[in-house]
Amino acid sequence: MDRIPICKEGYEKITQELADLKAQRPAIIQAIKEAREEGDLSENAGYDAARERQGMLEARITYINSRMPLFDVLDLNKLDGERATFGATVEVEDIDTDEKRTFLLLGPDDADHKNGSISVLSPMGQALLGKEVGDEAIVDAPRGRIEYEILSVDFNGSASLKIK
Repeated sequence: MDRIPICKEGYEKITQELADLKAQRPAIIQAIKEAREEGDLSENAGYDAARERQGMLEARITYINSRMPLFDVLDLNKLDGERATFGATVEVEDIDTDEKRTFLLLGPDDADHKNGSISVLSPMGQALLGKEVGDEAIVDAPRGRIEYEILSVDFNGSASLKIK
């Protein structure tokens, strides 16, 4: 598998999540132990719930551990350029509706569309990659083909993580 881009702040966040998940293990093991002591496991909802929680926790830990060696950690404060790439804040305008939107291009593990960041691997991210001011980006969306004009490409470093 290829390297996975992630910003320094995103890497720190996922590293903290992994530590938090691992810290939950003893409590889940204790809950399973206590549920076992209640007797018949075939009708023990507490035991089933604790085992399910343990399974989800271990799956997430395994997933994060499998991705950690693939991360290419990038410092947003050291990125710049004229073209839309990882770490760029791109302002676009929908050619049909004149609606303006701003996106921060990040990796799949640190992008958060609720905060205005999108993955460089998403359809919108892929359409924006490599574009400069004045270029058009075409996105095939569920509602149909959308054409955007690139209004600006900026590299604001870590400050760009606060866009909405």
